[in-house]
Amino acid sequence: MSRKLPRLAQGEIELFEVLWQTGGASLAKVHQTLERKVGYTTVQTRLNRLVEKKLVRRSRERPARYEAAVSRDAVIATDLGLLSSRVSEGRVVPLVAHLIQDRDLEPDEIEELKQLIRQAEERNRNR
Repeated sequence: MSRKLPRLAQGEIELFEVLWQTGGASLAKVHQTLERKVGYTTVQTRLNRLVEKKLVRRSRERPARYEAAVSRDAVIATDLGLLSSRVSEGRVVPLVAHLIQDRDLEPDEIEELKQLIRQAEERNRNR
């Protein structure tokens, strides 16, 4: 999906987590799978709102099956973009610095970060 996503509420993200994990599910299955207890009609209302926003697809079969129409990566990119705009004027370095200074990283995570930096350098050279 190439259009800009709206910011999702925590409850909506929880629904997406179920849809991404299951690859799609009925309302009853989504409700049953949620880790915290939420009312059945609340889940139904949230799913229907996501369908109206074209972020979730609903099948015509009965019972209807709901599928995420956006990827986890798209949601992460939107949330991180909003966060970086709010807390660091759109700059990436303060966010990354805070994240890596506050915790111990596994060697494979450090290597992955190095690879991401190499890829960013390559993109800059090709501009």
